[in-house]
Amino acid sequence: MFIDSHAHIQLSQFNQDREAVLKRAEEADVSNILVIGFDMETSLGAVELAEKHTHIYATAGMHPHDAKDLTPDVLKTFRELATHPKVLALGEMGLDYYRNLSPRLLQKEAFEKQLDLAEEMQMPIIIHNRDAYTDILPILEARPGKIRGVLHCFTGDVELMHRSLAIGFHIGIGGIVTYPNAKDIQAVATEVPEGRLLIETDCPWLAPQFRRGKRNEPAYVRAVAEKIANLRGASIEAIGEVTTENFQKLFAC
Repeated sequence: MFIDSHAHIQLSQFNQDREAVLKRAEEADVSNILVIGFDMETSLGAVELAEKHTHIYATAGMHPHDAKDLTPDVLKTFRELATHPKVLALGEMGLDYYRNLSPRLLQKEAFEKQLDLAEEMQMPIIIHNRDAYTDILPILEARPGKIRGVLHCFTGDVELMHRSLAIGFHIGIGGIVTYPNAKDIQAVATEVPEGRLLIETDCPWLAPQFRRGKRNEPAYVRAVAEKIANLRGASIEAIGEVTTENFQKLFAC
């Protein structure tokens, strides 16, 4: 069995065939899906979807692109959502220095506020990081033992992986690992300790190589597991087992 630890199936891209998508995931042995919120609307949508399906869970958080929207009222709503039995984590939150859709200072402020909430609620977090390791890692290192979670869609090298592991974080590997030129991520997928590995799709984006450029969906997390298994000289069943166990331990479900 496999778990897609990062999916956005609450989005409109799935409105026409969401039930069929869930059926294909089931047929691909995907036992659980964590639906990630990245603003108020998508967080509420994730919770709504989780309430309808026993095997779906949700998160609530504000993406750095929309850092300006993290008002006190929104933060209050996230605090309330964090008490919902199907909400396993806060996020996705973090920093994005690639697109810079919000000023960097504002991104950092929103990130720190959500980290404070995670500490308060004693919840794991889902981190979005794009071209921002130089700021994200020091922010996390300044809270030793107080924050846990996953660096989703990890795109750093092995050195950055080790720094992330030292903070206590898990490494989320997605469809990029299947791309022929993704040598750094393939090295990370090979070397990350098995107890810190998670697999994800980040659907509808970042489909694996055989679907590259098309809509991604949770069933394709199997392709991620297969590539990692090949890199590590393991069976796909072993990767499914260990990543499922890691997910259950991290998110206490």
